[in-house]
Order: sequence, then C-alpha cells, then structure tokens
Amino acid sequence: MTSIIHNVTVDARDSYAIASWWGQVLNLPLHPDDNPGDPECMVTLPSGINYLFINVPNDKELKNRLHVDLQPTDGTRDEEVERLVGIGATLFEDHRRPDGTGWVTLRDPEGNEFCVERSAAERAATS
Repeated sequence: MTSIIHNVTVDARDSYAIASWWGQVLNLPLHPDDNPGDPECMVTLPSGINYLFINVPNDKELKNRLHVDLQPTDGTRDEEVERLVGIGATLFEDHRRPDGTGWVTLRDPEGNEFCVERSAAERAATS
C-alpha cells in the first residue's frame, strides 16, 4: 500500500485572493467553480496535485514548516524574483552567493514563505 499527495493545502485569510495570486505566479487558472468569497479555492498543478487554499480565521504568525521552491522555466532566478516582487511578493531572506548559486526566500501577500531557485539553464551553466 502506498499514498500519493493529492493536495498541498495552505491556510488563508482570503482563499480566492491568494489562490488567484498563486495562479498568476504559476500561470495557471483557478478551478472553474471558484469564486470570490468561497471558503476554499484551488489551482491544479500540471502534475495533477492541487494547490488548495482554505479560509481560516487567524493570520499566519510563525515561519512555515513546509514551503514550495519555485524554479523558473524561462528566464533566470533573479528575473523571476523581480517579477514576483512586482506582483506582490516581498523579500524575506536573500541566500544568493557571489558565484551565482543560492536562492531567495520571498513571502506571498499573506506572508507564506517560498523560495526561488536557479533555473535549470543556470544550474547547467555552473556544473
């Protein structure tokens, strides 16, 4: 017997707003049944796993114990960080190194941490 990951669930103050934001980050639509004010909304990843956002009454208070790492598919890590900050992410921790390696930790509009790694092309250029 085995299990699969069906959903990655994120607590949210406004599930529709934050799901819409992540849909913009990932260039993916929200589920067709999702509407403003819904208590839960989701974005389905190409792998079939759902990124599910559920309304909760409290704000995020501590560092996430689980987070996603993004890898740009076109462009560089730094270009992707710039794009994400431009649509509402905030810089949390910068782990970029002088040799071009490393990552950047950002926060989404509700304060959830996520990282942006180097693209596959950037990794190949330094291996």
